[in-house]
Amino acid sequence: MKPLIAALDTADLVRLEELAAALGPHVGYLKVGLEAYTAHGPAAIKAVAGHGRVFLDVKLHDIPRTVAGAARAAAAHGVDLLTVHASGGAAMVAAAAEAAPDVGILAVTVLTSLDDADLARLGQRTAAEQVVRLAALAWESGAAGVVCAPSEVAAVRAAIGPAGLVVTPGIRLAGDSRDDQARIATPQAARDAGASHLVVGRSLTHADDPAAVAERILADLHA
Repeated sequence: MKPLIAALDTADLVRLEELAAALGPHVGYLKVGLEAYTAHGPAAIKAVAGHGRVFLDVKLHDIPRTVAGAARAAAAHGVDLLTVHASGGAAMVAAAAEAAPDVGILAVTVLTSLDDADLARLGQRTAAEQVVRLAALAWESGAAGVVCAPSEVAAVRAAIGPAGLVVTPGIRLAGDSRDDQARIATPQAARDAGASHLVVGRSLTHADDPAAVAERILADLHA
């Protein structure tokens, strides 16, 4: 399984499928995010599914019964990975995993757009503390893995062990803009820390040749 996940963040259904077709052979998963799913619903999944494994990144966060129903519906559409917020609690994460046993439930710990100052304003611990606590809770509740920033990967890997997926967004290539991400790293740094999968968005989707960039990243990772 290739460790690269392409974030196809667009509300344009034609562009979504174009990117999926270009990147599908070069990545492990194709990520459909909130923008595409809100605009097109299951049609966004269908547009991508013919080109690779689908990672539906909608970060479910509700009462356990509601999340279970949503996870079951996502499974019926054939998604392979699905995100929920770990902060929804152990029962919520467990409900998603039980409702969609053939889908890898990934628990989002702390968004990579937040830094310690943001978390303090929310009355929460530092990212380093909060991420590990939530990762351990999610793993013990049946999640297939967690989503965290590159800076927390090593601590998360130590907390959940070698088997779980550790997926990290906030990946930037050398020379890329930080954009709206606060906690970022290069692909190699994230992999060296123990990440199983790297989410790359704009570095791929804004490239003149997305497939070539994907292959360059994989070559650098020796993947």
